[in-house]
Amino acid sequence: MLELPEAEAESDRIEPAALRLLISDDHKLMRDGLRGLLEKEPGFQIVGEAANGLEAVYLTYEAKPAVVLMDINISVMDGIEATRQIMADLPEIKVIGLSLHAEQQVVSEMLAAGASSFVPKSSSPEELIDAIGTAVGSGKEN
Repeated sequence: MLELPEAEAESDRIEPAALRLLISDDHKLMRDGLRGLLEKEPGFQIVGEAANGLEAVYLTYEAKPAVVLMDINISVMDGIEATRQIMADLPEIKVIGLSLHAEQQVVSEMLAAGASSFVPKSSSPEELIDAIGTAVGSGKEN
């Protein structure tokens, strides 16, 4: 007689790996706000926070996030150069540019440096979450 496997217990199910995110912004209030927003999102894990562009590059090499949220106007090394350096060695990592200033030239420079997309800081939380999903190919939609 053929035995059918027992139904899987809820606790036996394998959860998909969390999407690893790194937040890079020179304003602690902004980093804290992004962390608070994204930690509430199922499937997201914050693996680091960088207070300047150079730190963002180092933490990206160390933590290997799937996505880096990169402030463009950040100290020590701007977000455009930090993105360029990350993309040179770790092209599989997705970078999403963030800025208060959404001038076309700034957006174009960030995309030319290798960023997957650009999200103005004036965007809604849903727009940021959608951009993250799109960057990694999950197309998360609310």
